[in-house]
Amino acid sequence: MLKPNTKAPDFTGINQDGKEISLSDFKGKKIILYFYPKDNTSGCTAEACSLNEKTEYFLYHGYTIIGVSADSVESHKRFQEKYSLSFNLISDPEHKIIKQYEVWGEKKNYGKTYMGLLRTTYVIDEKGVITHVFPKVDTKTHAEQIIRALEV
Repeated sequence: MLKPNTKAPDFTGINQDGKEISLSDFKGKKIILYFYPKDNTSGCTAEACSLNEKTEYFLYHGYTIIGVSADSVESHKRFQEKYSLSFNLISDPEHKIIKQYEVWGEKKNYGKTYMGLLRTTYVIDEKGVITHVFPKVDTKTHAEQIIRALEV
């Protein structure tokens, strides 16, 4: 996992509308870059909706939200439309961005160990430096979790 005070790796991916999005497109802006395992699952839906409910707050404070998972562009489009999500969702089926941000790793569920995406959020400042890392995400209140950390 990447640490605070390190340069955020630049990336390029395709969003839910089939448009190419790069971190460098947001130079001079603050980013909330969140990685989540799967569209339309209960935890991922709760997390996305939590962030979406606070989009205006984040925009007011200069933050752009970007979600990343290995799901397809089409899956992201359906997910975005179903929950009226107001931010970009990047498709990363080859795990290029996921690996750049070191969020691919060993997971355990019901006693079974497997490799998967580790739900993580990075806050990146205007200079492209990671300021906050959230490796333990409370999916239902993730937006508030971020807001509390940013206010300190």
